[in-house]
Amino acid sequence: MDNELYKRVSDWFDDHREAMVRDIERLVRIPSVSEPSEEQPPFGQACRDCMDEMLAMGREHGFSTENYDYYAGSIGGETKDWDNMIGLWNHLDVVPAGNGWSQDPFEPVRKKQFLIGRGADDNKGPAVGMLYVMKCIRELGIPMEHELRLFVGCDEERGMEDLAWYARQGYPYPKLSMIADSGFPVCYGEKGIVEGWMYAEKPFSEEVLECEGGSASNMIPDLAWVKLRCSGALERELAEKTAGEQACAEGISWEIKENSLCIRAKGTSRHSAFPEGSRNAVHELAAFLAGLESLTAQDREIFRALAQLSEGYDGAPVGICYSDEVSGSTTCAATVLRTRDRHAGLQFNIRYAITADKNALLESLKKSAERCGLVWEPVRVSEPNYFPKEHPAVKILTDLFNEVTGEARESFTMGGGTYARKLPNAFAYGVGGMKDDAADREASKELFAPGHGGAHGPDEALNVRKLTDALKIYVMALHALNGCSL
Repeated sequence: MDNELYKRVSDWFDDHREAMVRDIERLVRIPSVSEPSEEQPPFGQACRDCMDEMLAMGREHGFSTENYDYYAGSIGGETKDWDNMIGLWNHLDVVPAGNGWSQDPFEPVRKKQFLIGRGADDNKGPAVGMLYVMKCIRELGIPMEHELRLFVGCDEERGMEDLAWYARQGYPYPKLSMIADSGFPVCYGEKGIVEGWMYAEKPFSEEVLECEGGSASNMIPDLAWVKLRCSGALERELAEKTAGEQACAEGISWEIKENSLCIRAKGTSRHSAFPEGSRNAVHELAAFLAGLESLTAQDREIFRALAQLSEGYDGAPVGICYSDEVSGSTTCAATVLRTRDRHAGLQFNIRYAITADKNALLESLKKSAERCGLVWEPVRVSEPNYFPKEHPAVKILTDLFNEVTGEARESFTMGGGTYARKLPNAFAYGVGGMKDDAADREASKELFAPGHGGAHGPDEALNVRKLTDALKIYVMALHALNGCSL
């Protein structure tokens, strides 16, 4: 590594840190949840606004921009050499805010080294960061053998229809694409994704008025609730369970309101690709309701099935428990609970191991649903991504990261899904996974309650110090690819 160049890059980013944060805040203020809309196509007005803001930002920093009908956009030079281009890909859409925030999720707040707001970390901060990477390279006159261009999309969180549309239009792709939406170093493989619903064949009785939980397929639900018709027997049973206090179990509470009884379950949210350590509110609610003798036998049977199917994250309840040496274990999370014409529906977000048999997995889901009196309805299947680990870029970028940080990490695979699965010759590289220092640990403990501060969770936070250090690595990494055939 060129230590003198790294010093220049480091000084540049330290000087531009606050300007970069102000640009990130501009995007965080826009609630760009992807919501397909005919009135404001393709993904709603907020996503259009965010794309406009990002492209305007690119022009302010002296780059040329293109808007691909608000599905995606790009920022770079006036001319484009696609056969010698490295594409840097990020997304501008965000998951819904969800529950439990200590502040307005779309009014960014700076606390110590953190910028708090929905999308600050996933993925608006890194998107702006890539713009500053290109600006740093240009202003410092760093020689680059490959052309760079930043691409941004508006439907990554919901299903990546943005890139599916881009492909259908026949637009060209960069020769090599790097996605700044994972941890360092190189993520050369991503598990496949299956999303779908299981709907109960039998309806709830008239005693169940409403039942909901969760807000997005790729978030572990932190709140679920049911509204029941009031009855003396139900009130007495709850009173006996709570000994006069309105708390039935850990995370469970109830109240009587407007002649109905509402029971709530609170959990802790995490990204569904990395569910370990979370507490699934839908499972907690269903398991509690299945034990209420005051409910009808049919209602208890439905809740019992929901509780069984939503237990754990290894896929065992639905017959898809599997792991391989390439990518590890399949994960399966029940993330949303809804009713459709009084029939309970449970949504699943599954990240299946790269070598798993997709057709056998889908058949197991169908049979598991049938055994529990439900019907499986698949919504989306996204194939795994695998970039050749032997490609020289993998070693170059991994070695560069380790040289800068003094670590000895290896390239890896993950359950998270990035644009890499929709692009040819693509892999994810950073900008997450930088180590916490003592100040980070102390500030996190002070600022964030358990389950808060992470991507897709309440009080999502971007560590500005770590992002800045990661961007320094990114510049050096792109420079290290000089001489590498794409």
